[in-house]
Amino acid sequence: MDTPPGGPPPVESPHKGRNGWQRVVNAFGYSKSGLYAAYRNEAAFRQEVLLAAVMIPLALFLPATGTGRALMIGSVMLVLVVELLNSAIEATVDRVSLENHALAKRAKDIGSAAVMVALVNVPITWGLVLFG
Repeated sequence: MDTPPGGPPPVESPHKGRNGWQRVVNAFGYSKSGLYAAYRNEAAFRQEVLLAAVMIPLALFLPATGTGRALMIGSVMLVLVVELLNSAIEATVDRVSLENHALAKRAKDIGSAAVMVALVNVPITWGLVLFG
């Protein structure tokens, strides 16, 4: 970000690693913490991890091409990614305020809808790969 003329310099997070490998190490640690937090605090994420633990190995044994297997596994992984993002949205909304507000409800509902779309994508993808 550039400094606007006559304005204050942009504020950067002091918690970010700034150089090469240290940034990679920091990012890995943050990611690990996020996965642990989601697993500990989000029942839906735990259920979806269990689903992935069954479906990903299953995809490797079903009769499908390499591309088909990648699509099947990718559809399951997409559910985990979207659930993590939904959980982050929910935590952020709750951090801002726990009061009932139409915009907070909208944000949470849209995040939930994204998870539902990702979940619906799984049987469609698997069906097309295996039977299409």
